[in-house]
Amino acid sequence: MKDIRPEVLAPVGGPEQLTAAVRCGADAVYFGLQGFNARRNAANFGGEDLRERIEYCHEHGVWVYITINTLVLDSELADMKKTVDTACENGADGLIVQDLAVAAYARERWPEVMLIASTQMAVHNAEGTMLLKELGFKRAVLARELSLDEIRSIHDRTGMELESFVHGAHCMGVSGICYISSMIGGRSGNRGLCAQPCRLDCSVCGRDHALSLKDMSYIKHIKELADAGVCSLKIEGRMKRAEYVAAAVTACRAAIDGKEPDLESLKAVFSRSGFTDGYLTAKRDLSMFGYRTKEDVVAASDVLESLSSLYEKEKQDIPVDMLLYVQEGEPSQLSVSCGSEGGADAVSVTVLGAVPQKARTLPISEEYARRSLSKTGGTPYYLNDLTLCAGDGLMLPSSALNELRRNALEELRNERIAVFESRGAAPDAADIPEREGALPDAPGASRIPSRGSKGGRWTPALRARFERADQLFPGCPKTVILPLSELVKDAGGGASVTDQIRGFGVRTIIAEIPPVIWPSHADYVRKQLAELKKRGIFEVYAENLGAVELAREFGFTVHGGMQLNILNSESLAQHAGLGLADVCLSFELAYSDMRKLRLPEIPVGSVVYGRLPLMKFRACPARGQNGCGNCTGLNTLTDRIGEEFPIICREKQYSELLNCVPLYVGDRRRPELDLELLYFTTETAQECESITELYKNGSPFEGRRTAGLYFRELQ
Repeated sequence: MKDIRPEVLAPVGGPEQLTAAVRCGADAVYFGLQGFNARRNAANFGGEDLRERIEYCHEHGVWVYITINTLVLDSELADMKKTVDTACENGADGLIVQDLAVAAYARERWPEVMLIASTQMAVHNAEGTMLLKELGFKRAVLARELSLDEIRSIHDRTGMELESFVHGAHCMGVSGICYISSMIGGRSGNRGLCAQPCRLDCSVCGRDHALSLKDMSYIKHIKELADAGVCSLKIEGRMKRAEYVAAAVTACRAAIDGKEPDLESLKAVFSRSGFTDGYLTAKRDLSMFGYRTKEDVVAASDVLESLSSLYEKEKQDIPVDMLLYVQEGEPSQLSVSCGSEGGADAVSVTVLGAVPQKARTLPISEEYARRSLSKTGGTPYYLNDLTLCAGDGLMLPSSALNELRRNALEELRNERIAVFESRGAAPDAADIPEREGALPDAPGASRIPSRGSKGGRWTPALRARFERADQLFPGCPKTVILPLSELVKDAGGGASVTDQIRGFGVRTIIAEIPPVIWPSHADYVRKQLAELKKRGIFEVYAENLGAVELAREFGFTVHGGMQLNILNSESLAQHAGLGLADVCLSFELAYSDMRKLRLPEIPVGSVVYGRLPLMKFRACPARGQNGCGNCTGLNTLTDRIGEEFPIICREKQYSELLNCVPLYVGDRRRPELDLELLYFTTETAQECESITELYKNGSPFEGRRTAGLYFRELQ
């Protein structure tokens, strides 16, 4: 293990959890305010006590990171900025964010506050991490699905501060690109209101609870994580009770200190059929799956009392040295100091007290002074060394000594908070690499009056995304998108797939870079991109910041995809500043909100048809006891009411859950954007042709369909 002690980062959903985290030894805590955080149903913090709570942490030497990690609508931008200001004005050391609009404002207005990329940004490779570094982030919260070797490779390639989840709930899907809660129930995980439909019973290949994973626990791997470059060990659980926080922090502290952690109590207070380390150890099999049983619930009652005792009293773990000066005719003085001599944490204060009296019996002694000065209960301090400098025959009553102690410790508290907050957590602006145009100042240009029109009639450009080349048909759209892997394979008979596609009269071929590229797969994708250039294709479709960075590395023209999660004008401007040729808005954005956007100079579009992607899995729910077996790459998940959802395997790197019914709004009134996308996945060529004709004619869809969230208010 390197000579670096990673911080223990604790979840805080309310005041009791905050006390538990600090008293049990957390180095840092993270919590949300009343809005714009991914746990909006937690108690959270706000109002007059926010400053007091942050000062309590800082007095104990604990960092505070505020979560502003949800996507923001245009109507919320002003409130978002007030929330950022409130957090920073009250002493937040870092902000955990998802939306690039939030990041841009925080970077400009509060450059001294550390910017942390939320796991909601789906950061899962070195390329995405490097782009975040360019955008002013100091730290990235990595995706939960990474292995230890992959975490190490990201650190070695980027040198970025890395935060890794070490204990808590596993989302089944990759965070930030999971839409199942919003599409099924209108409650978006990207907006902090995930309803966790994946925890309900559903089946794949005859196996129940197929979308529920056991909780992760990497506590036994903490030293390995630190050695791999992880600087912050993040505990999940802002919706959990204080006893859970106490147990998890205590276990992490024990592991860091080389002691045996109490995982049994931790398992009892909350688990889903036990724990798993399958992602970290790259053993992604059926043993990872589990759900919360009645036995799990009952087990918690046996440990709650013992766990609550862990944070019942203030933990006195800050040693202080005192110098008491007592001389005839002069006010008494008490100097109190703590921290390492000459270190950044060194603090010293001096307070004045009563003038000493002539001793009637025994003069003041060190033993007598210590009895009063060591009464530091209710504070985090304890008396370490006491030095007494007293004139002959003098005495101070215990009441005067007590007052000196109280005043000195209050001054020490204030000074410690001031020194802690002056240390800063963010990098200097000079340390952040810049690329011209990477961070535009303007939130977006005015809409181009004539864009997307001919003779005053709105005529958006049509694109079609296909899963396979054999889905194309005569008369298909002139611009098509296909997966990168499909475009670099041979069609047989000496012809390439690209030749086959151009035979349909296609003018522009765009390669879809996988939205999920694990570090172990990145070099293979690079080879595919190099081959793509050889085949004369220079345009790509990217739905993740890592894919954007990889495309820029090769000099491709980059089209931004719908899973970049663009919901507001300022995020649009930030993505335009990355050099994207055009962007597709998030399908979570209502049409009423799309119409209010300030559009940038680049074209903007939306998806109008498709079985939308709901979740992406690295632990495939269709995997059998012996692995992939004879899997065809296409499976079906059945939910508790009998709805069937297709699951598509993506080159055995991840699998993707598609919606049970397709989106179709070709016959509805839509915002007048520049581009519209037909998103084909499981359809036959005949079905693709038929749907395209329906769209072109503005005809109703034949069969079940959904309008998604386009005509609903996003929660």
